[in-house]
Amino acid sequence: MDSAPPVPPSSPPSSPWLPFESRRRARDEKREAVLRAAVQLFLEQGYHRVTLSEVAERLNITKPALYNYFRGKDEILFECWSMGAELVDSVITEINAGGGSGLAKLRKLVHAYAGLMATDFGASLVRFDLRDLTERNAGVARAAKKRIDATFRRYIAGGINDGSIRPCDPKLAAFAIAGALNWIGHWYRRDGGLSPTEIADEFTVRLTEGMATEGRQQMTKKTPRAPKGRNSGRKTTGKKRTGGGTR
Repeated sequence: MDSAPPVPPSSPPSSPWLPFESRRRARDEKREAVLRAAVQLFLEQGYHRVTLSEVAERLNITKPALYNYFRGKDEILFECWSMGAELVDSVITEINAGGGSGLAKLRKLVHAYAGLMATDFGASLVRFDLRDLTERNAGVARAAKKRIDATFRRYIAGGINDGSIRPCDPKLAAFAIAGALNWIGHWYRRDGGLSPTEIADEFTVRLTEGMATEGRQQMTKKTPRAPKGRNSGRKTTGKKRTGGGTR
């Protein structure tokens, strides 16, 4: 009598649960999707006009599902703002690590900051009203703004000390530069005639060339750029930005 064919060893039953890291990554991706949908709506319609139901509808999920990730609309607003602040912090960290003259650092920061202002999360830094945040979160936001301002001043002062920047008032110069850059977040449009990179190139020349000492005024054709922040390469939902322009 023939023996029965050997039974192949059974594979272990697959777990109905994803590994912890995979679950956390999936949750983070869904949380980020909520933020991307929300920031677009906030910028398009204004924070107070947007409802959580509209955010859920854009994501094709139910409104109660949003509460798996955020406790309310004000928390979503703060997280959108935080995403923009993290991008700036990441750029500054990499510029500091790279070294260079004060002028070189300033040019890298101007270029990177201008580009960020043409993104949704970057624009949230200047388009959202801090009075809509809780007192604690508004304090966090104000402190972050002060750090960014202090960085502009530090690079300018450093350039004066190392001879790459003409003598000037670092505070006033930082205000002038940041004011021009922040306004990009208000007037930039996706269907404009210039790309974010082209805008950043032009602003870097216009805002720093006159500050450079003699012999450093001629900028290279391609502006030195800071490495991209860790979040700046993320994909955006909706239409891709293709240019810039005024209202």
